[in-house]
Amino acid sequence: MDAGSVTFPRAETRQIMVGDVPVGGGAPITVQSMTITKTADVEGTLQQIYALAAAGADIVRCTCNEPEAAEGLARIVPRSPVPIVADIHHQYLRALEALEAGVDCLRLNPGNIRKPAHIKAVAQEAKDRNVPIRIGVNGGSLDPALYEKYGGRVTPEAMVESALQEIAYFEEVDFDLIKISVKASNVPLMIEAYRQLSEVTDYPLHLGVTEAGPPPQGIVKATAGIATLLAEGIGDTIRYSLTSDPVDEARMGRTLLESFGLRERKNVDLIACPSCGRAEIDVYEVAQQAQEAFADREIPLQVAVMGCVVNGPGEARDADLGIAAGNKRGHLFVRGTNVAVVPEDEMVPTLVEWAEYINDNGFDAAMERAKATRDQARRAAEEDRDRNLEALGDDANASEQVVELLRKRR
Repeated sequence: MDAGSVTFPRAETRQIMVGDVPVGGGAPITVQSMTITKTADVEGTLQQIYALAAAGADIVRCTCNEPEAAEGLARIVPRSPVPIVADIHHQYLRALEALEAGVDCLRLNPGNIRKPAHIKAVAQEAKDRNVPIRIGVNGGSLDPALYEKYGGRVTPEAMVESALQEIAYFEEVDFDLIKISVKASNVPLMIEAYRQLSEVTDYPLHLGVTEAGPPPQGIVKATAGIATLLAEGIGDTIRYSLTSDPVDEARMGRTLLESFGLRERKNVDLIACPSCGRAEIDVYEVAQQAQEAFADREIPLQVAVMGCVVNGPGEARDADLGIAAGNKRGHLFVRGTNVAVVPEDEMVPTLVEWAEYINDNGFDAAMERAKATRDQARRAAEEDRDRNLEALGDDANASEQVVELLRKRR
């Protein structure tokens, strides 16, 4: 893990296996997403599953809403690169068909499948096949009886009670391969429901803000809910429910976990300064170019793009690799040490080249490679820094002048 000195103690939960992926019990937190294809379209669905897996999804859910979907699952599961969860809403027979098709997990919505006999039939069949079930409580489809019990509104208590009722049905047939979600589109409601659920059960929890909406608002809402709970040690698997390409969901989930140090970095973590009056390049444009250049490269490094050499290398000293602009050239640094100077139009290609070199050969080899140019690079960086400070000063945005002016007006 790349969690630095800060860690997030996690709530102790049971562990279940979704295919060959452990969930709960201290296992790495997993990323999930869902296909938006018709499951009967086997090739189209598999294509999306592979794209989701490449983007960081550990588990993928597919709808099983009709007999043709169950037949599709029978063809999809053997060819999938990740475990497949069958999404069941209203018809318990689809759950039985999905189990027969060989899925690795079921998702049942207790607000839609309400007959205890049907729930127990599915649980018994899942038990016989050693297949786990996610109890997927949703604030938008709460059992009407619970809705009325809690004053005609969705409350955390109502959602938790719904989950516990479902668990009780499962326990009657001695089934405990369970994970639970209590999702809502209201972020505070979702957070409180998971907090309460975590207090009364040790089953693994699947986190998500349902119907979060399109980016960027949907990303903000989902992150607000999921990240809050992760920071409290709650959660074993996550999904961003975005009105967007599901590949975005997988990427966002993976990025969040890497940012928390809860999963090892898989791709480049690009950091960039917000720009200021000292910047000698278009930081936004260069950062965008770098993001695009690294998009499909699995290089687990932190890479920085900084607008000037005054504070750039220092502020990004913890980055594995970075570049800072100055006097129409880029100053390349590796873990805070200037190692090369390159023309401005070669900054991004040089970043990519060095990132690949470090990834393939390690930092010691990179520093050895830089011996011939390191002193020259350091002197050039110092010259550009001094020139920039002489021209613009430490306060490039003249904030202290404004403060002085305000004081004079008092």
